This record gives sequence, structure tokens and C-alpha cells, in this order.
Amino acid sequence: MKINVVGLGPGNIKYISAAGIECIKEAEILVGSARQLSDLKSIISEEQEIYILGKLGELVTYLKENIGKKITVIVSGDTGYYSLVLYLSKNLSKDILNIIPNISSYQYLFSRLGENWQNFRLASVHGREFDYVKNINDKDFAGLVLLTDDIQNPYEITKKLYDNGIRGVTVIVGENLSYDDEKITILEIEDYEKLNRKFDMNVLVLKKGENYAHI
Repeated sequence: MKINVVGLGPGNIKYISAAGIECIKEAEILVGSARQLSDLKSIISEEQEIYILGKLGELVTYLKENIGKKITVIVSGDTGYYSLVLYLSKNLSKDILNIIPNISSYQYLFSRLGENWQNFRLASVHGREFDYVKNINDKDFAGLVLLTDDIQNPYEITKKLYDNGIRGVTVIVGENLSYDDEKITILEIEDYEKLNRKFDMNVLVLKKGENYAHI
């Protein structure tokens, strides 16, 4: 029996696909973070077994022990963009996974901005390293889209870019995207000090303008 992996999309249940909802409702076991499962409470039944994500090694063991049951694993955003799918495919098997994709938070943000994203470089600094100072200079890209974390947050990133001589960049931060408390902040990199605050779950877009320069 296959394990379903369902992309939650940007977060709000309204953005889950019909195929994803079907997999969630039919599951005997639902796997996800506490927040994800809370967001899905309106379509989860009391008969379903819940597994809250913790250590990934323990998750793999649990999945193997319950492989005969209908299992649906919830992942944030799109299943193909910095998601749990890569880990599951390496530690289980690609053949055992039935993947239901969804839109990513950056896709949602660009739709709210009314812009296309295909000319931007997509990357993540969420628990990983990425040289955004070097990469923003790449002439083949209109800018960068970054998934951030508490340490490498929008303020720290834009401050480092500014301190390294980057000018002419529009900074866009989308927080709690698709939720009722969604917030989208747009400013120029010269005003980066306005970003010196705590951020909720977010996506950072660095859009190069006509006056882009590395001085």
C-alpha cells in the first residue's frame, strides 16, 4: 500500500487540492506538524490516528511499522520544494510514495503581487547556507526568493546585502501567507532598518530594479 504525501500549500485549508483532501479524509493515519493538523481539524475525524512530526528517524520507523494502513503525510507548501519528500524517498522508496503536489508559499506571494516568478532564483536559508550576496549579482536572474528562518531572517539578510554594497533592490516580505493575519511588506533595501523586528513564518523576495548596483 502506498503512503500519500500531500502538499498543504501556503497554509490555509482553502488552497488544498481536491485530491489532497480526499487523501486526508480517507487516511487511517495522519502525519504532520501540530500546526498543520490544527489547520485541518475541520476535515479530520476522531477515528483517525494522529502522528505529530518529531524526529525523522522515528517517523520512518513508525511508517514502516504501519505500512499496511492508509497513511497520509502532510507537508507544507509544495511537495517538490524543500519538503519532507526527499527524506522519505531516500529512507523508504520513491515507489511507495503517492505524491499530491500543491503551490508553494512563494507562488502564492507572487500571485498576490500580480507578478511572475520564473526569472527569479529560488533558494532557502532555512537551516542551510546559501550565498545570496554572490547570487543576487547573477545577471540571469531578476532577483532572489528565499525561505528564511529565525537566524537568517529578512532583516539580517537585507542588512548583509546592504553592508556588502547592494543597492537598487526592492525587498518584499510575505508573512503568514494565505491566513487571516497575512502581512506583505514592501520597501527599498536602503530602508532595511525598518525590518529590524520579529518575523512570523515568511518568504523573502529580493527584486532587482533598473538602478540595481553593487558598489
